Parts: sequence; structure tokens; C-alpha cells
Amino acid sequence: MSRPPRVVIDTNLVLSALVFSGGRLAALRHAWQSQRCVPLVSKATTAELIRVLTYPKFKLDEASQQELLADYLPWCVTVRIPNPPPATPDCRDPFDLPFLQLAVAGKADVLISGDQDVLSLAGQMKCRIQTADAFLGELGS
Repeated sequence: MSRPPRVVIDTNLVLSALVFSGGRLAALRHAWQSQRCVPLVSKATTAELIRVLTYPKFKLDEASQQELLADYLPWCVTVRIPNPPPATPDCRDPFDLPFLQLAVAGKADVLISGDQDVLSLAGQMKCRIQTADAFLGELGS
């Protein structure tokens, strides 16, 4: 049996899968929790997720934030980004750079994103760049 794909999932998708557990991205959450994919995280991507969980619009108290992190981080593999970081394609949005660097440093099979700036880089990296729907379709969810 082949190993599950190593994936980098952008923060918005992780957040949607966690906060809206009955939403369309619930299948993504089930995929990592059933070990059908292995999410990769770095210090920078984890810090961003923690920061975003505190946004007032989500109305999450600290206990709820910790519970959501506990539904994600135990399934993740932490990747150390080297200094200097690996080369990545040019991207318009500098906030996307940590995800690109993580995909390269972590030897990801797929970078999953809903961000058009990231999706526009498809074919410019060793890993595939896909939407969550495309990834889940391939996974057979």
C-alpha cells in the first residue's frame, strides 16, 4: 500500500474544516484524522493558524481554540524551514510564502489552497497545487 500524501493546507481551508465541522470541507478534516493524508506544518504556518483562531468574528474562547488545534496538530508533521529558506516561485502575496516554503522543505506531494495567487503557481513546483475539492476528489471522499 502506498503512503498517504504529504500535504500543505492553507490556513483558510484548515480553519473552515475545523470551525465549520458540518461544512463542505469536513471531508478534509476526516481525511487527516483517518490518516489518508499527512498535513505538514511549520512554525510560521502554525503561528498563523493560532493567530487567526483568535479573530473576534469566530467567537472562540481559549478553550474552544485549544480544542480545534487538538483536532489538527496531532495529525501534522512539523517541518523545520532551513535558513536560508528554499527557493520558491515568485508569488504576488508575501503571506503565501511560508506555505510555498513549507511545501518545498517538507517535500509535499500536494499544496492545497483556495487562494488564486497560490493556485496560479500550479506547474511551477515539484508538488501539485490543487483546490480542496480537486484533492478530495482524487482522495475518493
